[in-house]
Amino acid sequence: MQLSSLSNSNTDTYKRESAWKQLRRRRLMAPWLARASSQLARRAARRLLPAPSSYRNRHCAAAAGPWLLGSAPPVLGASPAAGDRRGFCSVRRFTGESSAAAAVEEAENGLVAGGDQAIDFPGGKVSFVAEMNFLPESQRERINCYRVLDDDGRTISGSRFQEVSKELAMKMYSEMVTLQVMDTIFFEAQRQGRISFYLTSHGEEAINIASAAALTIDDIVLPQYREPGVLLWRGFTLQEFANQCFGNKLDYGKGRQMPIHYGSNRLNYFTVSSPIATQLPHAVGAAYSLKMDKKDACAITYFGDGGTSEGDFHAALNFAAVMEAPVIFFCRNNGWAISTPTSEQFRSDGAVIRGQAYGMRSIRVDGNDALAVYSAVHAAREMAIKEGRPILVEALTYRVGHHSTSDDSTKYRPVDEIEHWRTARDPISRYRKWVQGNGWWCDEDESELRNNVRQELLKAIQVAERMPKPPLAELFTDVYDEVPSNLREQERLLRDTIKKHPADYPADVHI
Repeated sequence: MQLSSLSNSNTDTYKRESAWKQLRRRRLMAPWLARASSQLARRAARRLLPAPSSYRNRHCAAAAGPWLLGSAPPVLGASPAAGDRRGFCSVRRFTGESSAAAAVEEAENGLVAGGDQAIDFPGGKVSFVAEMNFLPESQRERINCYRVLDDDGRTISGSRFQEVSKELAMKMYSEMVTLQVMDTIFFEAQRQGRISFYLTSHGEEAINIASAAALTIDDIVLPQYREPGVLLWRGFTLQEFANQCFGNKLDYGKGRQMPIHYGSNRLNYFTVSSPIATQLPHAVGAAYSLKMDKKDACAITYFGDGGTSEGDFHAALNFAAVMEAPVIFFCRNNGWAISTPTSEQFRSDGAVIRGQAYGMRSIRVDGNDALAVYSAVHAAREMAIKEGRPILVEALTYRVGHHSTSDDSTKYRPVDEIEHWRTARDPISRYRKWVQGNGWWCDEDESELRNNVRQELLKAIQVAERMPKPPLAELFTDVYDEVPSNLREQERLLRDTIKKHPADYPADVHI
């Protein structure tokens, strides 16, 4: 036992000494490795950067171009490729060394004392200045807002916009009215207790319909929750809207989602998800897949001004700009994130300025002007697809209705403000004046359209109400290929509970 203990003790001592020697050796080598690494980096930089003029004159006709990330290093004397757009900066350590090698390195990088000083940094050349200047917190003037129609529905002199045919113009107006009527009736149905929840798009009908009209069916839509008009434009019927809101067996979501959480595979419309801004990074991924497949299509994602306060917004914009994904970010800046005004959301000039900060083109548009929205999205789509770039569109509008049926907006904003936007700045009324001014519409047409939509929707609601609910088993499917034991146990307990307390559960749910 003693010999064994002594042997173990010697072994432990040897291990401790070996570990100490290894640690000491690493500490002694660390400065040498750092110096060697720095020297190798500088040598690599000199090989990649253009040689001094005297050397170039003797050995080559032209200096090597910038080294693009992911490409082969340039060959001395070769000219840069014509299609190169982004440069990759040389490896360089700002260690403050005053050696002759460092001086040569600075000269090669364009940091010549007494002349114009600049550094070729990723993204382009950056000049040095002797004066210390901080960028102001905001521009002196706010970014302008693109507009085509004035408040009286007349085209503004000198305005440039995408022309629309009579057929397209009439369909846009018809769908805007349909959306307004649908919102009104479903809101009333919720107040009557026939559906559990609803959310209107009052005041934002132009954003819904005009943006949708500028897209094609191949474009992928990732909505927030106030864009049912986009789905309406693509062919989602009033009966399909009713089926979802009532959660019957014909609902594509099988009754699992809240009302207004629409979705359609055939119409390339991702299902609405309640969490704010989570759809933005998804849209970038979808857009990048379209780019990889060389599709003649883009992705578009909608969000409110409150969504710009989420981290997903910033991650998505940076992701899209770096990957050059063909995606349109459409911000509905309606002034309010439920009860939080934009003045408490951000200090920047809205959302449009943030696109420039992330390196993407941006535009601010009058969200209550159907022609302006259509023209802006039409142009944004062309740029996104043909040039392979993301675009940010900020539409200034106003949420005339409550945030949802769970909200009373008169508690946090003045009634006269709401009334002003409902009447003086109503997007449907403004667009109607333009359509009517072209001789394409009259009061009789208006009455007939609104009556027909109302009758069709009321009938759809009656059908949806009578339709049975999805079977109880559907609550536990479509997640796993084979339902696991814990979910089977939950289903059994639920069925037993319903049998014991049948009065507490709807009678039209099939057990």
